[in-house]
Amino acid sequence: MQNSANTDLNIRPEYDQVIQDIVDYVFDYKIETSETYETARHCLMDTLGCGILALSFPACTKLMGPIVAGTVVPMGVRVPGTNYRMDPVKSAFDIGAMIRWLDYNDTWLAAEWGHPSDNLGAILAVADYVSQQSEARGTAGMTMKDVLTAMIQAHEIQGCLALENSFNRAGLDHVLLVKVASTAVVTKMMGGTREQTLDAVSHAWLDGQSLRTYRHAPNAGSRKSWAAGDATSRAVRLSMMVLDGEMGYPSALTAKTWGFYDVLFKGQEFKFQRPYGHYVMDNILFKISYPAEYHAQTAVECAVALHEEVKDRLDDIEKIVLTTHEAALRIISKSGALHNPADRDHCLQYMVAVPLMTGTLVAEHYEDEYAATPMIDILREKMVVEEDLGYSKDYHDPEKRAFTNAIEVHFKDGSKTPRIEVEFPIGHPSRRKDGIPLLEAKFRNNLETHYSAADTQKIIDICDDQNALESMPVTAFMGLMVKSD
Repeated sequence: MQNSANTDLNIRPEYDQVIQDIVDYVFDYKIETSETYETARHCLMDTLGCGILALSFPACTKLMGPIVAGTVVPMGVRVPGTNYRMDPVKSAFDIGAMIRWLDYNDTWLAAEWGHPSDNLGAILAVADYVSQQSEARGTAGMTMKDVLTAMIQAHEIQGCLALENSFNRAGLDHVLLVKVASTAVVTKMMGGTREQTLDAVSHAWLDGQSLRTYRHAPNAGSRKSWAAGDATSRAVRLSMMVLDGEMGYPSALTAKTWGFYDVLFKGQEFKFQRPYGHYVMDNILFKISYPAEYHAQTAVECAVALHEEVKDRLDDIEKIVLTTHEAALRIISKSGALHNPADRDHCLQYMVAVPLMTGTLVAEHYEDEYAATPMIDILREKMVVEEDLGYSKDYHDPEKRAFTNAIEVHFKDGSKTPRIEVEFPIGHPSRRKDGIPLLEAKFRNNLETHYSAADTQKIIDICDDQNALESMPVTAFMGLMVKSD
């Protein structure tokens, strides 16, 4: 029978190539470079440390714990720093939310932005869940090397999708890439076949996807701190549904009229700069010194460098010239009232004013009590923000990936400070030698906000030893991270 214009041709296609490439990578690619695993270990340390520090903030912890108070799940997933034992879906949310709460974990910046270590929420939750189930049956569970492998893979999927594809320009939030990457790796971790993993990843693309509304003026708010947790929990839920027999949707991206490309990506197909490997983990950007949106990291370094020269002359400042790149202008440059911590840690001017005044920037500086300091807004009003086209070009150059900012302070008497310019923040791959010791110190400091000295040292001892960590059972590691009373 011939197809007419009024009849859909109901021939089920092969899976979209983009979905197949993601799944083939997860199942077939072998990561054999020891340096990549070493970076993944540091990434694990840094990510967990950021989550532990967030437990000091009630706005984060109020979202954590079982949905029904008092619920304890047999062999439930542990949430680091707590005594919760919950199902893997809620535990993935909690781990993901605490990791991202303070905007202090790693960053990937290209056509799209994001934080690939957000995927650890799903990875850790599923690894603990699967391992406890295996050990209860008398078989070995996963090791922490399996966790590091899944981290490398999730970083790569999220980061490579972000290299050439700007989801933010379509109004979509980068956590959709967390959901896709997490779904791919955890479906395999839970024993899914290639076909089941294809099915699960198709569901991740079919979801309506988060808007970026909560990251931008005038709506910036705390959802940006739990959105990644929401994405990781959704990934685990979708994976479990498929493993229980739910079907997939082969042309989730390419279906005419109804697919992701036509509905949510302006009819454009994805572009790719490189095949999946371990490029993203090797080149990941750490936030080491300051809990600040990454485009502002070098601006904060500039402000810290100028602190001694300006701290006693704040009232004499005429103007502060901030020179930056286009992405920073588009995401974090804003004037007017700032309504909450999430609003402040995405304001370039706020993140410069505080270190000019204090010589540093810590998470507590975003809280309402400190934000009431009058001098902050006085300095913000004196800031002139300009784009340097060369900075913007270097930001997009794949061989450079600079995040240059410069600051020059002008005084009422006509004098001015030196113009301080920083291209690469301390967490950039080009500064690994200087950055890793500071990252390790950051990890210790974050652990010490929550654990006893003895428990802190136990965690550090295992995390400092690559071989010991990789061979450690996931269940033992998660037990180590439980908060002892």
